[in-house]
Amino acid sequence: MMQYKTNSNLPDLKYLQIDLQATSHYQLQAAELVEQAILNNEGVLADNGALCIETGKFTGRSPKDRFIVLDEETKDKVNWNAVNQPIAEAHFETLWNQVTNYLSQQKLYVLDAKACADPAEEITIRVVSTNASHNLFASNLFINDNDAKAENQPDWSILVAPQYTIADYATLGLNNENFVAINFTKRIVLIAGTGYTGEIKKSIFTVLNYLLPTYKQYLTMHCSANRGENGETALYFGLSGTGKTTLSSDKRRQLIGDDEHVWTENKVFNIEGGCYAKCIGLNAESEPEIYQAVRFNSLLENVKFHEGTRQPDYEDKSITENIRVSYPLEFIENIVPNGQGSAPKHIFFLAADAFGVLPPISKLTVEQAMYYFINGYTSKIAGTEAGITTPQATFSACFGQAFLPLHPTKYADLLGEKLEQHPDIQVWLVNTGWVAGPYGVGNRIKLGYTRTLIREALAGKLSEQEYITHPIFGLHMPKACDAVPAEILNPVALWEDAAAYEKQALELKGLFEKNYEQFRQK
Repeated sequence: MMQYKTNSNLPDLKYLQIDLQATSHYQLQAAELVEQAILNNEGVLADNGALCIETGKFTGRSPKDRFIVLDEETKDKVNWNAVNQPIAEAHFETLWNQVTNYLSQQKLYVLDAKACADPAEEITIRVVSTNASHNLFASNLFINDNDAKAENQPDWSILVAPQYTIADYATLGLNNENFVAINFTKRIVLIAGTGYTGEIKKSIFTVLNYLLPTYKQYLTMHCSANRGENGETALYFGLSGTGKTTLSSDKRRQLIGDDEHVWTENKVFNIEGGCYAKCIGLNAESEPEIYQAVRFNSLLENVKFHEGTRQPDYEDKSITENIRVSYPLEFIENIVPNGQGSAPKHIFFLAADAFGVLPPISKLTVEQAMYYFINGYTSKIAGTEAGITTPQATFSACFGQAFLPLHPTKYADLLGEKLEQHPDIQVWLVNTGWVAGPYGVGNRIKLGYTRTLIREALAGKLSEQEYITHPIFGLHMPKACDAVPAEILNPVALWEDAAAYEKQALELKGLFEKNYEQFRQK
């Protein structure tokens, strides 16, 4: 009979106000967590071996329910706004007491792991959860701590109670019965009332987005990264749905990481030890690396099966379009084992432009790079959210505003300094969205074309081409690229009605300027 690591060698959780009264488990292996999740009826196995769960009411993050404790540490540093909502110390204490009283009565799963692939910058993390599947998620996304010991107190602790809700939430400064609260002084994150696993990883990303720029002057980035055979690093910034994970998972290059990175003085390193990829429309032909990573020990969220089978139906969005899979980095065949790379030579800003006006690729000046970085543009298309019938511009400062505790200009200034220090870095704007018209009229650019354009840019071949200037955005567009039809490269020429193109482009340019105005004043 398999022996689990139960109460006898669990960490003493009294520092978290948890007094365990039920049999619990510490530092289980991934396979053991899968087994426990099935025994707990948290999920079932797909035919590819992945554990499939449904996250309940929440199939994505709930930004309006995330809070940061307002205290001496944070009061003058955090950029308090609708994203970084303050919560009083006294209210946090009450919530902490309520959550830990609940957790003390539950069977718990405790995992010790790390974040930051650079050993000099790593932090230790303890995840305490009522669900084995949440521990599995943390095991996949964070870095294994092979030296973890129950008696060691971690740098940060995350308490996850998805089934627990707060009845008197309004009196405690909350907007709803669920919440995420980050306390930088106590180094504790509370997550309650939501089963969406992404809250776990993004809470630590938020923590590092505060600590590293503030105290180390390092640039923390919501981006993917990979490395070529020549050792040169490339970064890929983009909001959800722009292809950040897909384009960085290239069999011709070694993957450093798919979502969260840090740029120090002379290196880039991954914050995480795994990937959290969107699966809507996933297939073996277009995204073979991700498709093959969905197997035993990976965790599939909110996917339906083909009727009468256990085969995931990645086209079925009846639960959500935000179908996700988490898996450890080693499930990708070609990775950088230590999760580190040199300072980047190429930076790609990815935008899924549903207006159909941005070029498939354009070369940016330093000034343009700063402009597009702090705007952080993509667009929503009709049908993705209730009430959206035409393309809508979406701006997220630095391509990650929801996770930035400091003012966005802090991160933009750090990027600007690095671009000035490294004048050989080339920054590109890539449209992974629509061409020849807006969504509903034109068509989405082929992934193969985008991959080719990026590969040609990385090889230095695009820099050798002749460029023309976009008449409205001032972007520098290559006139030719091997294996890509020349007519694809100029969005103006693709529209049948030049006047309609100009009107649409001017409208989008106006939206950029309106959004940028808030940063121009800083």
